[in-house]
Amino acid sequence: MARFEPFLAAALLSLFAASSPARAQTPATENIQIGLSTDYVSITAGFSGADLTIFGSLENADPRVARQGRYDIVVVLEGPARKVVVRRKDRVVGIWINLESETFKNVPVSYSVATTRPLQDVTDPNSYKQLSLGAANIYMQPADDDDSPATIQEFTAALRERKTATGLYSVNVGGVQFLSQNLFRATVRLAPNVPVGTHKARAFLFKSGLFIKESSAQLEIRKSGFEQSIFRVAHDYSFLYGVFAVSLAMLTGWLGRLVFRKD
Repeated sequence: MARFEPFLAAALLSLFAASSPARAQTPATENIQIGLSTDYVSITAGFSGADLTIFGSLENADPRVARQGRYDIVVVLEGPARKVVVRRKDRVVGIWINLESETFKNVPVSYSVATTRPLQDVTDPNSYKQLSLGAANIYMQPADDDDSPATIQEFTAALRERKTATGLYSVNVGGVQFLSQNLFRATVRLAPNVPVGTHKARAFLFKSGLFIKESSAQLEIRKSGFEQSIFRVAHDYSFLYGVFAVSLAMLTGWLGRLVFRKD
């Protein structure tokens, strides 16, 4: 009988495993992915703005939550960060002149947002602040920390208003639409004066008002045609470009004098 003991032990273990209750599997956490149809966008001097479409998908989405419309997505296309100087003009003796200014470091030149619903219906303001999500929550870092908080706040508000007025900061409510329970499409606006450089697309997934996941991708915006050639020469050969520009201005002035001189 000794030779049957291993088989008996194995059978008892299998019976025990079969009779034991199955462990509850933890549902997988939702995830979000986005993709761009192109890695770069070329613009010319006659560029008047355009709509950029970003596609994305939800992974491990709960069908019940999706049917109830409790998934929200906020997509951001953030332009390159640069130094910005904000000046305030005041009227002195009948003339408007610049009296005060504030310099901010690493300010996104452009910031376009697309959402499934109005921002106030997606999540609470504290979540936006924690995620630095939305133009109102971008941290404008002053170059001089010695200025008073009231002055910094005043110039920060003026900077945001100026960006919004020129179309560089925009919000497209309803710009994110679900094509199915797992697929969505986002449309963000490229302003006519959109800056060249590397832009970052970011998608934020919310479930019943709670932030779940974030995904990102990069987009290069570049000049094309004759404008790109001038842009490249001006950056790669700045001294020669400056000499050429001054020489061209002098030649133009001399020719204008010849044409319009009085005999």
